[in-house]
Amino acid sequence: MDDAALLDLPDDPVLLQRLIAERDSVIAQRDSALEHVDLHLEQLKAAIAQRDSQIDQVKREAADAIEAMTQRHKAEMAAILRRFYGPRSEAFDPTQLLLFGLTVACDTPIDPNSDEARAAEAESGQKLTTRRVNHHKHGRRQLPAHLPRVEVPHDLSDEQKKCPCCGEARACIGSEAGEQLEFVAASFKVLKHVRHKYACKTCGEGCAHCDGSPHIEIATKPAQPIEKGLPGPGLLAHVIVGKMQDHLPLYRLEQTFDRIGVDIARSTMCSWMMQCGTLVRPLVDLMIRRVKQSKVIHTDDTRVPVRDEAVKGKCKSGRIWCFLGDESNPYDVFRYTPDRTRAGPQNFLADYKGHLQADAYGGYDGIYTRGDGGVTEVACMAHARRKFFDAKETDGRRSAQMLRFVQRLYAIEGRIRLRIERRMKKDPELTREQRHEIVRAARQARSVPILNQMKAWLDTEQKLVLPRSPIAAAITYMLNQWIALCVYVTAGFLNIDNNAAERALKRVAIGRKNWLFAGNDAAGKSHANLYTLLASAQRHGLDPQKYLTSVLAKIGQTPMSELDQFLPDKWKAEDLNTPHGDTVEPNGPAGTPAPVRS
Repeated sequence: MDDAALLDLPDDPVLLQRLIAERDSVIAQRDSALEHVDLHLEQLKAAIAQRDSQIDQVKREAADAIEAMTQRHKAEMAAILRRFYGPRSEAFDPTQLLLFGLTVACDTPIDPNSDEARAAEAESGQKLTTRRVNHHKHGRRQLPAHLPRVEVPHDLSDEQKKCPCCGEARACIGSEAGEQLEFVAASFKVLKHVRHKYACKTCGEGCAHCDGSPHIEIATKPAQPIEKGLPGPGLLAHVIVGKMQDHLPLYRLEQTFDRIGVDIARSTMCSWMMQCGTLVRPLVDLMIRRVKQSKVIHTDDTRVPVRDEAVKGKCKSGRIWCFLGDESNPYDVFRYTPDRTRAGPQNFLADYKGHLQADAYGGYDGIYTRGDGGVTEVACMAHARRKFFDAKETDGRRSAQMLRFVQRLYAIEGRIRLRIERRMKKDPELTREQRHEIVRAARQARSVPILNQMKAWLDTEQKLVLPRSPIAAAITYMLNQWIALCVYVTAGFLNIDNNAAERALKRVAIGRKNWLFAGNDAAGKSHANLYTLLASAQRHGLDPQKYLTSVLAKIGQTPMSELDQFLPDKWKAEDLNTPHGDTVEPNGPAGTPAPVRS
């Protein structure tokens, strides 16, 4: 404070005290204002720090999302490229196991000196280790003995038979023979059914015992697959096998027949197949009843395009379902539904009690939880494995570890099969129940410990992977299915996977690439009935042409109580006991049903 200010101060102490108090008050207000400003600055700093933290969190989440999206897109792109350009196999690359210090012994039947072996070594960069190949067999395989032999003689001309030295005719001292396989094109024949008539001449000329009627009687013709129709059972079987087994569209069969000189329109053949599908329906129903008696049923479904009658030129997606019976009921049943709603499998399995092995399709959930507890869910290890196989491009280490776990489980299944085969060679009387118990005990001893290791690994890795990555989806899928995946070790009649059902549906997937679509829902049902007969015949190693010819020739005149003779296993047993000498026509002499066992 300067001197002028001091001169202006009052002399009164009271006034001086008041001035000092006022000044202290102003100073206190200023200090309070400064403290408020400092507090506000601290709050701003805290807000800025919180915002920076939130920005960092958003950046991290965005980076994780981008990484997960990148991995997912890489996996999807790899799957697309593998589908169109890569191998169809899901074989596991053994070199990935080097990440864990593991090796896999090669067990391939390729001859080490063959071109295939050298190509495999060049591809893998490793020396190929193979099983010993049997080098004692030489030459080509013998042609089947049941094929007819036609001798084609080859002789010298008279001039060649003369001795070049003395000119005398040389004597034949022997011959050399070599067989050649030739193909004779298929041909048609016309069966002319002649029904003989008989009449009584005595009564016709006048008889004391009747009214002069000749009492005419005509021989009856066996019931035909299509009454008053053109085709015989062999032709019908050929058309069905051509389309449903060999995957030939009807227009190609039409062209084939035209080359032989027979004009059969594809629309006519389509009508034949529809009628045959209806004709064999009682036999299919019998197979369905038998399949439902199985301890375990394998099931799966696939899409089949069906022409949409409501929208011209468009197709809707129908579904073909397969239901495979067990060893006691060895039949493969197919059913058609116009959509993939849960009503399809639920209606079929409404009264079934046992084990159902399927994929994770939600339509089966109502069957497992319908209240009576009659159906036990059995999941497919191959489906769970496939998730990890698809994730190997984005997380090779974890995928390889799980693929190794699954590989060990399948190796145990292979050793169990070999053990059963050896036991059956030593003890042919080994019952089915005894075989199932051997399988169950081996799985409990060897597979259960591996499953426990898998579960512990899944629980640990689930906490470490990115939530939306392909490997996380694979782990979540397996954990959600874990109880059902482990059911197979509780019974010897169960399988580790549902591959049998997938193989059964392969015929539909191949066929739709050729014939493209079914005409309507009725055609889809007919296809399912015919698929049932063909797949069941194939399961028993039957010739589908021969089996279908027999069924179509006789089923129309067979009582319902005797339909079981056409079940593939019983038909095969009867066929093996039938002499295979003379060939019998599908329909024998007029008025006499003839067996179709040639």
